[in-house]
Amino acid sequence: MARSVRLIFSGSVVAAGLLAAPAMAQDAGANVQRVEITGSSIKRATAETASPIQLIGREELLKSGKATVAEYLQTLTVDGAGSLPTGFGNGFAAGSTAISLRGLGATSTLVLLNGRRMAPFARADDGQKSFTDLSTVPMQIVERIEILKDGASSTYGADAIAGVVNIILRKDFEGLQVKGDVGTSRYSDAKQNKASVSFGKGNLDNDKYNIVLNAEYNQSDRLKNSDRADRGHIGHGDLRPYGFPVGTQFASGYIAGVNSAQPSPTGLIRNPVTTAYTSLPGCSSLSKTVDQTGANGGCLWHNDQFRDMQPEIESVNLYGRGTWQVNDDMQAYVEAGYSKRDTAFTMIPPSVTPTVAFPPNATNPLGFINYGNLNIMAASHPQNPYGAPVRIRYSAFDVGPSTRSANNEFTRFVVGVKGSAMGWEYDTGYTHSESKLHLDYSNMLNMKVVAAALGDPKSPFFPYYIGAQANKNPASLYAAMVTNATSDSTTKLDVIDFKASRELWALPGGNMGLAIGAEHRQEKLSNPSLKGSEDGSINSSYVAAFGDTKVSAIYAEILAPVIKNVELSAAVRYDKYDNFNSTTPKAGIKWTPLKSFALRGTYTEGFRAPGPAEGSASSQSTGTSTVSDPIRCPGGKPAAGGATSTDCAIPVAAVKVGDANLRPETSKGMTVGLVWDVLADTAITVDGWKIKRSDEINPLPYNEAAALPTAIRNDNNLVQNGVVIPNSGTLVLTQAPYRNSSFTEISGVDLDIKQRLRLGSWGKAQVGLTWTHVASWKRHESATTVYQFAGTHGNCDTSNCAGTPKDKINLTGTWDIGDWNFNGIVNYRAKMKNILFEGNTCASNLANGQPGTTNCEIASFTTLDLSTRYNFSKQLTLFASMNNVLDKIAPLDPLTYGGLSYNPMDATGAIGRYVKVGVNYKFF
Repeated sequence: MARSVRLIFSGSVVAAGLLAAPAMAQDAGANVQRVEITGSSIKRATAETASPIQLIGREELLKSGKATVAEYLQTLTVDGAGSLPTGFGNGFAAGSTAISLRGLGATSTLVLLNGRRMAPFARADDGQKSFTDLSTVPMQIVERIEILKDGASSTYGADAIAGVVNIILRKDFEGLQVKGDVGTSRYSDAKQNKASVSFGKGNLDNDKYNIVLNAEYNQSDRLKNSDRADRGHIGHGDLRPYGFPVGTQFASGYIAGVNSAQPSPTGLIRNPVTTAYTSLPGCSSLSKTVDQTGANGGCLWHNDQFRDMQPEIESVNLYGRGTWQVNDDMQAYVEAGYSKRDTAFTMIPPSVTPTVAFPPNATNPLGFINYGNLNIMAASHPQNPYGAPVRIRYSAFDVGPSTRSANNEFTRFVVGVKGSAMGWEYDTGYTHSESKLHLDYSNMLNMKVVAAALGDPKSPFFPYYIGAQANKNPASLYAAMVTNATSDSTTKLDVIDFKASRELWALPGGNMGLAIGAEHRQEKLSNPSLKGSEDGSINSSYVAAFGDTKVSAIYAEILAPVIKNVELSAAVRYDKYDNFNSTTPKAGIKWTPLKSFALRGTYTEGFRAPGPAEGSASSQSTGTSTVSDPIRCPGGKPAAGGATSTDCAIPVAAVKVGDANLRPETSKGMTVGLVWDVLADTAITVDGWKIKRSDEINPLPYNEAAALPTAIRNDNNLVQNGVVIPNSGTLVLTQAPYRNSSFTEISGVDLDIKQRLRLGSWGKAQVGLTWTHVASWKRHESATTVYQFAGTHGNCDTSNCAGTPKDKINLTGTWDIGDWNFNGIVNYRAKMKNILFEGNTCASNLANGQPGTTNCEIASFTTLDLSTRYNFSKQLTLFASMNNVLDKIAPLDPLTYGGLSYNPMDATGAIGRYVKVGVNYKFF
């Protein structure tokens, strides 16, 4: 294969191994440098394999201006729904970051560090999905990142259904350098400070050892939604100025109708005779929402009065590696890593009348408590005007907003030996990795004290004054009623692995390659729920998962250049779990009829056993997603008798419980593509891909769960023609048990174009285009129910309802002239239909019933990032970057729950133009 321009552009050291001859076809005496590529254990002379691999070099990463590895990876076109951005602070796994290849979820994306697994984050996303937290990876010491886009069934594990992200850190650094940068938005907020120091000593050839040490410190200020009050719709819970009704998902305190009201900072009291709610006084002093139009006598308020947009973050990453050349044929190495990341995200004040879910017990066999019906204000309460016990709806502004603090400590240790013996090249090692997560949710409520303080005149805490009269409450009440809910979770991963490869007999195209390997790993998860949630004692539902999994695996791989221009590859892996086993094959072919042109294709199968949160009855979680109530909003229109537009896009909680009878997921994937060096400086790669994931482990879709007759509703039932419709009140909670759904099938095309420009005295330049097109993203939930998510706002059963755009594009350009470097990136996300799935009604409507966004679409979003670097001297480099140069505002997105009125994956458009400046100094 001709020298690949696209690899030169990547900045990867892999490019050093490219030759002008086809892979595996060198003369016996040639001095060939071979490299190992992610997805294969066989070293080769070219990085152009049968599998599509995206290479990201060190320079490309650092010039992006992104603060972390996660931020950069989430701009890539291959990333999709289910990834976890930094600002998703109201999610289960708040404080972490993750990538989701092909939108199949973080649990189907295998993330490796130096080719080996890491312990997953100590809390599953959505209470279900185990994933690797990218926040633990130090950015400054990254050598390159290799993304395998077709899955990996041999070397790393059959569970890499969507692909592999292999982050490779520097192993042979020499010298001492320090780097620091500071950043701020155009609003002079959201400040970031970062510093790192890297030290390396020893040369393997001369000194027979090398030691690399790296330390990084990051600090980011919190950013509130209210800090963007003047940035259009960004961060606003109140969308009435844009024509939306009062009852959107981030609004509360309004009275929706008879016997229907949302928690208010003043307190809403229900007339026991008419069941109509009225507000206590004091709204103007409590709510920052001045326009109370549509509150219907309530006290309207919005989440942006309290909630953060980006969390406060402080983190430390330490990494060290030592390599010793024992002799000419043996090398010993050890790696150690430590990461500590503390995040704090502010949410809204608690409601005194939540509905919470927990595992059923003897006292409560139903497993839920609807405090909206139980927390009653006593007849003798001084603020009760009716002289009889009454229901209330109250947001405890007197308690204050809750801060979710997530403090995660990650440790990793690797020791191994690699070398050659008897014609084999081998690598064997032991890995221990551990993640410890401490959650601390402030200003939570002890619901027993709340009930007594409101409704039991004999209680020492009675009366609990609410709203404008809360200043009458003694400190002793809050000491008893307000608590910090905590939990301490741990995941542990221990792995012993061995792999070896060698060349075998000669074939017409070169020597045949063989690799074999084995692995045994044990993963333990202990994720207890917040203290007090196990029986509904606090205002939070139960979220817990426990598991202990052992997996043993063996694999083999061959690379066969059967004729001069045709290379075949094949691999097979056998995995033995505690309760399951699998044999998964992989095959590939690459045909190189010309030095500048190759055709390639792969077939792979995958296997994922149920995770601890899915396959254990002791695991349970309660998630929330926005649905259209099929009873109160049939056909997308509010039903007569008391329903409102709020019922057409209402957040509903669903209880998900593990099931030991679940079957494993299996997958089949195919790719077919070409690699073409059109000209000496022009390279094109095109790959079509298709993945089918069967027996998928999913909770019952929320829209179907909402239609279950067992769904829990308030008692504000519809009244039509004077007749009360039973079980037609506002949705509160439903069941969404895990089950093996039918299958998901997705397909699309990746296009990669690289062009080098020779500018003579004006230096050199490079431009590139990466384009991912999702042609179809179908979930076959059953034989008769199919959801097409491509180009829509779904799949909302994955994290944060980010949507599935059909097209994502990265357009890059870099120019080197003298001591200067200039770099630019255009990031494009295509528009999406503002519907939950193809064929569904518009997910967000205006007050007049018309589509809530233009043409019922979420507009496309394009940003431009620029960076520059100046080599002042051999020691000193100055650099600067600007993200979202044109200060584009993220499109209005009223459906997603990850950001207030904008899509969390468009966060740069919410934060605004962002500038960083920094310096790097090399001492030696």
